[in-house]
Amino acid sequence: MTPGRPVPPPLAKPLPDVDTPSNTSADTTGATLAAAYGATSPESGLVPLTVSRRAPKADDIEIAIEFCGLCHSDVHATRGEWGGDTYPLIPGHEIVGRVTRVGSDVDDFTVGERVGVGCMVDSCRECDSCLDGLEQYCENGMVGTYGAKDPRNDGAITQGGYATSIVVDRNYVLRIPESLDPAAAAPLLCAGITTYSPLNHFEVEEGDVVGVVGLGGLGHMAVKIAKAMGAEVKVFTTSERKFAAARELGADDVILSTDPAAMEAANRSIDVIIDTVAAPHDLNPYFHTLRLDGALFQLGLPSEAMPPVNPGALIRRRIAYAGSLIGGIAETQEMLDFCAEHGVVSDVEVVGADQLNDAYDRMVAGDVKYRFVLDVSTLGSPTEKADA
Repeated sequence: MTPGRPVPPPLAKPLPDVDTPSNTSADTTGATLAAAYGATSPESGLVPLTVSRRAPKADDIEIAIEFCGLCHSDVHATRGEWGGDTYPLIPGHEIVGRVTRVGSDVDDFTVGERVGVGCMVDSCRECDSCLDGLEQYCENGMVGTYGAKDPRNDGAITQGGYATSIVVDRNYVLRIPESLDPAAAAPLLCAGITTYSPLNHFEVEEGDVVGVVGLGGLGHMAVKIAKAMGAEVKVFTTSERKFAAARELGADDVILSTDPAAMEAANRSIDVIIDTVAAPHDLNPYFHTLRLDGALFQLGLPSEAMPPVNPGALIRRRIAYAGSLIGGIAETQEMLDFCAEHGVVSDVEVVGADQLNDAYDRMVAGDVKYRFVLDVSTLGSPTEKADA
C-alpha cells in the first residue's frame, strides 16, 4: 500500500458474474418511484422522467437527494458523444442528500445523516486495486453511478443523481461534514477528488510549487486544494482575462502560456503540474517549467489525439508524465474531511430543473464559474409509472 494512503474499510461479497442472476435478488417490497430528469435519446435533451429505486437490501442505504452537481461528462453521456450509452439515461454523480432508510446490516449510517455518492456505486471488491482502497482502478471494472450494468442487482443499468432519491451499497456512501454547504460540496465528489488524488499521491506540502493548467471546474478546485495543502500555486492560462479570477481563487502567480517569454521565465520553477484541459494541446512547453523529478498529471481527456510528447524533455529531468482517475472511497472521505477542515468548497451556480438544458449549453461554451449544481427540490413529483 502506498505510504500515506488512507486504509480502506474491509469490503465483502465479491462481485457476481454479470451474466448470472444474483443469488440475492432485490426485494421489491418497499421499492419507490423518484422524480428525475434524463435523456431518452442523444437528441432529446434532458426531460422529466420517473425512475424506480429498489428497496434497500441488507447493506443498502436509501438517500433523499438534495443537490447534484453537473459534470461535463454528463453532457457527453446524455448526448451520446462517447457511444455505447443506454437510454433512458439519468446522469449525475455528484450527489448530496440525507439518509432516509438503511438495510438491516447497516450500523454505521443513521437516518437523517447527510451523505454523498460520487462517481461509482460498486466494484469487484476482491482484486488488488479494490483491496488497496483504489476501487476506481478495479481490475474487473468499477460500476459507475449511471449508465453501467450493476452485477449485484441483476445487471440493471444504474441511474444517477438528477433524481429525488437513490439507493446505494453502504460501502460506496460517503459522509458529508455538516460544516460544508451541501450545494457547494456536491462537486467535491468529482472535481474535488479528481484534483485532490494526484496532489495527495505526489505528497504535496508546504514549500512545494504546483502548476495548474486550465481554470475551469477542475482547475479552480486544483488551485483551492493545493493552496490548502500549503503549496505555492501558479496558474497557466491562454487568456489574460482569467488573470484576476485566478488570483481571486488564491493563485500566487498567473502565467500566460501563449507568451514564450513568460514560459521561459517559469523554467525549472514547478514541482508538479495538474493539467485539467480536455482539448488537444502541446505538453512540451509545460515540461520545460518542471524541476528535476517533477511530474505532470493529465486529468483532462481530449476527444482527439494530443501532439506528441518529446521524450527528451522527460529524460533530461527525470520527469514523470502520469494520469489520474477520481479516487478510492477512503481517499474521497479523506478529501471531504480535509475540505471541511480547511473551508474548501466549489464555486457553484445553483440551477433548477427547467434550467438544465441551458446549463448544458453554457457548460459547453465555458460560461460558468465554476460548476453548476442542480437543486433537486425543483424536480417535482414522480408519475405513477417508471420510465427507467
